[in-house]
Amino acid sequence: MKVGILALQGAFIEHANTLINLGVEPILIRNSEDLKNIDGLILPGGESTAIGKLLIDLHLLSPIKNLIEQGLPVFGTCAGMILLAKNLSNDSREHLGTMDITVKRNAYGRQNDSFSTREGFKNIDSKVEMVFIRAPYIESVGPNVEVLAKVDSNIVAAREKNMLVTSFHPELTSDLNVHKYFLDIIKEVR
Repeated sequence: MKVGILALQGAFIEHANTLINLGVEPILIRNSEDLKNIDGLILPGGESTAIGKLLIDLHLLSPIKNLIEQGLPVFGTCAGMILLAKNLSNDSREHLGTMDITVKRNAYGRQNDSFSTREGFKNIDSKVEMVFIRAPYIESVGPNVEVLAKVDSNIVAAREKNMLVTSFHPELTSDLNVHKYFLDIIKEVR
C-alpha cells in the first residue's frame, strides 16, 4: 500500500514516520506527477491559508479535488480538515470543499491555548490521544457525515464516505489508532 502525504507545508514528516511504523510506504506529494499510483492521501496540519495558496500555485487543487471526488481515500488533520470543508464559519475561503462539514478555524484559540487529552473515538476500542494546536473544530455536519469523536460538545473527528478528518494531530503522538483506522478505510473503499 502507498499513501501520499501532501508535502508542501506542515507536519508531513510526522505522518510519513507514522506510516513507516505501520509498514506503509509514504509518498511525498509535491506535484501532480506524485499523485499517480497512490492508494490514499493525507492532508497534514499546518497553515491552511498557506497550503491552500500552494495548492493553487502548484496546480494541485483540481487534480486532488478530482481524485477525492472519484473516491480516493483522504485523511485531513487540522489544516487538512479546513481544506476539505465545504464551509468555514469564520472565513470566506473554500479550498477543496469536498466534505459536507462547517468548520470554525482556530476554534480552540491561539498557540498558547494548545492542549492534549484522551477521548473516545467511534470504532476504536481504546481512548485516543489527541493533540490540539490552534485547532479548528466542526460546528455542523451534513446528513451523510458520521461524527467519530467529540471533546466536550465539540466535534473533533468525522467521516463522510472516503473522507476522514480530525481537528487534532494524531501524527504527533505514539498512538497509531487513527492512522490504522484510515488504512482500514483505504482497504474498505479500494
